[in-house]
Amino acid sequence: MSARLSAALLGVTLATSVATEARANDRRADSYVEREADLAVRQPGPHEGLGETTAFPFFEQADGFDLVFRKRALHPGATIGEHVNDKDEIYYVLSGRGELSLNGELRTVVAGDAILTRNGDSHGMRQQGEEDLVIFVVFKRPAR
Repeated sequence: MSARLSAALLGVTLATSVATEARANDRRADSYVEREADLAVRQPGPHEGLGETTAFPFFEQADGFDLVFRKRALHPGATIGEHVNDKDEIYYVLSGRGELSLNGELRTVVAGDAILTRNGDSHGMRQQGEEDLVIFVVFKRPAR
């Protein structure tokens, strides 16, 4: 990775951390609607993945809400790094095409595929083709 790209991604990551922390401090106990355009955050691929993604961290400031509900767009060449789960997690593919590694086995995933990864399983994902790979990610939030 070039020094310029590394510096740009670091800047994006730092700005994302500040914005996310500011939103997290505005806790909400009510029911409400969020618009994804207001939440979009550019980030490097999670779990030490490659490339660039856009995260949409819905309901991060919902007080007492124990689910993480996140949309993530993996832009061309982006990955979610291979990692071992510390919880059950669901990925749902909204659009695009990708390659899923699940416990060492590779398979293609496309729109309409739902993936359950269990606590202790390893997985990672790679965007393929020209279209963004867009997924929902849902899991139980660790105790805060």
